[in-house]
Amino acid sequence: MTLSPTERGLQQTPLAPWRHLTMDSDITFAIGPEAPPVEAVARAQAFARRTLPMLLKGESSADATSRDVLALVTELIDITARHRCSTDILGRIVFDGIHVIVSVGEMRGPLPAPEEEPGLYLVHRLVDDLGQYRGDEGGYTTWASVPIRSSAQ
Repeated sequence: MTLSPTERGLQQTPLAPWRHLTMDSDITFAIGPEAPPVEAVARAQAFARRTLPMLLKGESSADATSRDVLALVTELIDITARHRCSTDILGRIVFDGIHVIVSVGEMRGPLPAPEEEPGLYLVHRLVDDLGQYRGDEGGYTTWASVPIRSSAQ
């Protein structure tokens, strides 16, 4: 698992309350610099397809939520891979019981408008919150929160 310097420091704190969440509800992946955008997307999709069932185990809407998260991962990896600023693309998928939070980084600048990146229309439709923060490598990390669908949806 790849951790940021802050997360490494927190992990060393005795009995850190978030450790249970991280070990059970968090998956992290890295895609190296040798992967062009199309290959980066394929790798991220394969990883998400294998791990989302374990992450969402027991959720009544796991299949629908997995489809939404996979679509989100696809778009965020594609945009980040084409505008990467760091050597590796780092991704994290976290399930907090209510949302699946996806973060992908790092890209050279802020997210473009959906008119420039049409895949962002889909992203905005799937998520209930979306943002960016400055990453450890000087670029931007994008995060998005996908709500867990109720069984009635």
